[in-house]
Amino acid sequence: MLNIFRLVALLEGLSYILLLFIASPIRYLTGNATYVKLLGMPHGILFILYVVLAIVIKKQMKWRLKTLAIVLLASLVPFGTFYIERKYLKP
Repeated sequence: MLNIFRLVALLEGLSYILLLFIASPIRYLTGNATYVKLLGMPHGILFILYVVLAIVIKKQMKWRLKTLAIVLLASLVPFGTFYIERKYLKP
């Protein structure tokens, strides 16, 4: 389950960065929302998976509530999931 969470964290972080730094600027500079639409749904699904999997593996990883809160809040910060992967998800 940990490897699945690590993969989801990586993909969620990547989709968030693409959405924020590529799709959104294209939308506001050109008025073309195509990339936001293409990346928005996968990012939303990955975000939900990230949250659910973090809650599921909390016990397996023996995280305190504070650690879980940090892991969940990191998904709201660009590059946050990459930090979590290196700090908390080492194999």
